[in-house]
Amino acid sequence: MSKATPLLGGIELGGTKCVCLLGTGPDDIRMRVSMQTGVDAQAALRALEETLRQGIATHGPIAALGIASFGPLDLDRSSATYGWITSTPKPGWRRTALVPRFGAYQVPIGFDTDVNGAALAEGRWGAARGLDDFAYITVGTGIGVGLFVHGALVHGMLHPELGHLRIARSPGDTWGGSCPFHGDCVEGLASGPAIAARTGAEPPLLGAGDPVWDIVAHALAQLAHAIVLATAPRRILIGGGIPQARPELLALVGRQLARSLNGYIDRPEIAGDCDGLVAAPGLGALAGPLGALALAAGTLAAGTLPRERLPAQALER
Repeated sequence: MSKATPLLGGIELGGTKCVCLLGTGPDDIRMRVSMQTGVDAQAALRALEETLRQGIATHGPIAALGIASFGPLDLDRSSATYGWITSTPKPGWRRTALVPRFGAYQVPIGFDTDVNGAALAEGRWGAARGLDDFAYITVGTGIGVGLFVHGALVHGMLHPELGHLRIARSPGDTWGGSCPFHGDCVEGLASGPAIAARTGAEPPLLGAGDPVWDIVAHALAQLAHAIVLATAPRRILIGGGIPQARPELLALVGRQLARSLNGYIDRPEIAGDCDGLVAAPGLGALAGPLGALALAAGTLAAGTLPRERLPAQALER
């Protein structure tokens, strides 16, 4: 590796676990430490700060830091709460400052959702290299979507929250869903907690033939249907803990997506059972953590400086 390659720091905050890593990319990870996210946000952030400090002491200073987090997030740089988690259903994490805590490092900080970070990583190093238009769906504790259109992530008033899209339900399914905001949105029907609430068993313990997987695939196919018609991606990558445990789920989603589109889109990517469109991430379980490094690399190239560190009392809200 060239000495000119800058060392990057990354923090991925997921619904179940957090990851702190140092490196330059998938072939050069110098440190990778995982810990439980838990319900005490301040304790988890202190642990991440200490892990990052120790990593820098061992491996040297970082040139930029990427923070990829579950949301919703405030991504508006003009906002007083830029860099915060906002209205999350995650217990203990509502209105939690992230970027301000790490401003003391005085390096550029890239900040976005965990799924947008994963999409960036897949576009930079993984299964979406060379594509200007693709989508990344993560299915785990929650469901999120990162959209890449014309070579850039989609942002607007905030970031896409398509995991909370309301969909056409699977025929005969009347279960109310588990989302505390919307009940039977995609996340309320197909996330890990939704599957566990519906079946009474954790998803990894359910066999491949369990009927719940058809319902999950239907919900994800409805989500993919909306993405295809809204942004016309050339590939839809589906990652996260659920498809990692049940890789056969992707074929189910492809078949249900083809059935839902019903021949309306005449493109080779949609041919057959959409196996040219729906695919697994090239980076596997590393897509999320590497997403934080991709955010760091992007913000370093752009020269984005961190906002000033907020007063300590603001961080404890």
